[in-house]
Amino acid sequence: MTFSVFADLHNHTLASDGDFSPRQLVQKARINNISAIAITDHDTLKGLAQGLAAGKEQGVQVIPGVEVSVRFNRSLFTGTLHLLCYFLPDRLSDQAFVEDFEALLSDGRGEALVKARIARINKVFGPDGTTPLLKRALVFADIAAYSTNASRRHFALALSHRLGIEDKKTINQIIGNASPAYLPSGIALDAVADFIKKQDLLAVLAHPAAGSFPGQGHYKEVLPPVDTVEKMLPEFLAAGIRGIEVFYPGHTKEHRAILLSWAKTHQLLVTGGSDCHDDTERPPAVAGISQADFKRFYAGLS
Repeated sequence: MTFSVFADLHNHTLASDGDFSPRQLVQKARINNISAIAITDHDTLKGLAQGLAAGKEQGVQVIPGVEVSVRFNRSLFTGTLHLLCYFLPDRLSDQAFVEDFEALLSDGRGEALVKARIARINKVFGPDGTTPLLKRALVFADIAAYSTNASRRHFALALSHRLGIEDKKTINQIIGNASPAYLPSGIALDAVADFIKKQDLLAVLAHPAAGSFPGQGHYKEVLPPVDTVEKMLPEFLAAGIRGIEVFYPGHTKEHRAILLSWAKTHQLLVTGGSDCHDDTERPPAVAGISQADFKRFYAGLS
């Protein structure tokens, strides 16, 4: 990027799989001279109230959002893609809005999915499984020790720290998209689309080219290559997305050019963010958008 980051619109807290409290995240934005941030935890609204309060105290504009998991199970791609769904702060005072949103999100994540994933992992990779890689069976407490809103990161932490698996390739073999034990999290795209349109959310396709990131690390994770996402783009357009995350740590210069062309062709807002989870592997304030792009983004919120 040739501009200084004015707004970082993709960040996670302890409410999902980040290491920072919402208050700590806002403080880091202030220290890094970021004027506006979005808190976009995976499939939960729980950290937003604290984040908004901290923003007022520390002089950082906080945009509430949720990174919604959308599941796919097809020959083209089996796994989870993400939509960053933003809205204005006063909507958190609307109890019906909050309850409807939480009800939608509960279908894509939670205890039932975690237990189903554990059962599948043990069936395949447990001591008595078809491909035994675990010294003991994985149990629910292993995952719950890290979060009640478990993500792939929490499974990786449990396998590493509680079951003693240090090799990242082995961990990916157990929980990656290609694993025979894989179960995608998330909600069906049709259900998400209905909610986006009903509630007039500003939905943005998250990190569309991260699956083609040439390096190693968490920015790539288990996402599909950008060519696959391009084939699925018409479905997301039909679902009501109004923006695309272009400026992202896992997007190369070439990827950003591709995504900017998508934005121009389909008249989409350009967004960006750090996808902050921690201070080391996915730190804050490393990506975002200019003040001009933020003004256009903010004008689209309702």
